[in-house]
Amino acid sequence: MNGAELLVKSLEKENVDTVFGYPGVSICPFFDKLTESDIHPVLVRHEVNAAHEANGFYRTRKKVGVCISSSGPGATNLITGIATAFADSIPLIVITGQVKSEHIGSDLFQEADIIGACESFVKYSYLIKNASDIPKTVKEAFYIASTGRKGPVLIDIPVDVLLDEGHDFNYPDSVNLRTYKPTLKGHSVQIKKIINELSKSKSPIIMIGGGVKLSESEEEVLSFSKKHNIPFVSTLMGLGVGKDDNPLYIGMVGNNGSKFANKAINEADCLIVAGARVADRAVKQPDLITKNKTLIHIDVDPAEIGKNAGPNIPVVGDLKEVFSELNKFEDQFDFTDWVNRLNTYKMTREGLRESTDLYVDPKEFVYLLTQGIKDESVIVTDVGQNQIYACSNFVSKGAGFVTSGGFGCMGFSLPAAIGAKIGNKNKRIISLNGDGAFQMSMAELSTLKQENLDIKIVIFNNKALGMIKEYQHLKYNNNYTFNELNGFPHFEDIARAYELDYKECHSNKEMKNCIKWLLNSKGSCILELNVDRDAFTSMNM
Repeated sequence: MNGAELLVKSLEKENVDTVFGYPGVSICPFFDKLTESDIHPVLVRHEVNAAHEANGFYRTRKKVGVCISSSGPGATNLITGIATAFADSIPLIVITGQVKSEHIGSDLFQEADIIGACESFVKYSYLIKNASDIPKTVKEAFYIASTGRKGPVLIDIPVDVLLDEGHDFNYPDSVNLRTYKPTLKGHSVQIKKIINELSKSKSPIIMIGGGVKLSESEEEVLSFSKKHNIPFVSTLMGLGVGKDDNPLYIGMVGNNGSKFANKAINEADCLIVAGARVADRAVKQPDLITKNKTLIHIDVDPAEIGKNAGPNIPVVGDLKEVFSELNKFEDQFDFTDWVNRLNTYKMTREGLRESTDLYVDPKEFVYLLTQGIKDESVIVTDVGQNQIYACSNFVSKGAGFVTSGGFGCMGFSLPAAIGAKIGNKNKRIISLNGDGAFQMSMAELSTLKQENLDIKIVIFNNKALGMIKEYQHLKYNNNYTFNELNGFPHFEDIARAYELDYKECHSNKEMKNCIKWLLNSKGSCILELNVDRDAFTSMNM
């Protein structure tokens, strides 16, 4: 076999059935051999979207996403997507073609030091110098990407290595890396300390982060909450774990979250942080959450524990393992008075939605939309005001929630939605976009059509870069500069160009009928919302 065949066979051994990519001369040997495989290649329209689609694929399939590009600009175009996955701990295998081995370092046409460029955005990277190393490298890459704190792994392969002939295929049965031994089982003494602390607590609360989803420990964490009657909140990345009809779920925390959820965190005497980084969007002043309370931080990545707030009880381990151990303890606690107090806060919350007949209230739209969707649906948001509207008004009835949380990458929603739909065809995928963010990736409508996908696309059109305008309103005394989009393009014409059904929602009076149209449309469609250009999110900036 040549190197390209070894690469294809290695991916098959990892049960890869889909790859997202864009061809080029240095990676063409791989795509040539891919035609002899059952692996399905998805042709993106820009390399960054290969990473975003692989990201979305993982979110609904829970299988490592694979994205592929050529050398030079093909590889560098991937970087934003790699960084997005890294920030949210999404496991990707990123494969890039490279110029011939003998020319590396000579500034050859379309040469780029992609390993150096991605150093701070990957868990690990490989430059393959010998084709016979490909199977072992692929095996290691999948193991590293999918264990411990998940993340992207880069494999850079010179074109001459892909073309090199005469190699036998020997795929390793296992991986044993001396310098990479992630801790999965939490220390028993630390776990016991958690139970002891709860026995003294009057008002504990659990903060559920994205790590709960990544470790697939939702059942274990929710069982622990229910067993001891402990209320819980979620971060942006933890949205969707708790359902709104669960009396123990208080809501989302952070500068985009609810006042009552933040108040619950402040008043708790014991905070259990599960798979969250205690970063600025969830906790604006991390030092305050350690005041007058015991902080317990559970995370598989020891580097995150104590980074932003020093815990009293640190526990390094996989959340599924740790909460499975916690659930074995026979001790039971009852915090009914505390839960009742927090639910009183929820009942007295202020309504943020507005009544208007001139425009569509985006807050009311998300509220009504998510009230009508359940387990079979996934909301995929972009970044900007649409993300804030979505997370602040999301009614969780079991639907999934996918967003770019750590990196805040515009242009994420549509490609991530495509990957999510390919990852799980049984899920209804709804892509929420601002008119600015959508224009960053709308070429992927071509990929959507080529793959014959059914995705419901919503565009909040306020004819401006809304989040920038809101920031200029708050910080620059309404000196609005460089944010106008002038109402272009006409999204109805865009829909027509890609043969998609289209509808425009002009006001709140039309909202319910438009939501019904969106959810019942056969095939992909675009719903454009006429949003007031002066509508703001109430985000605390």
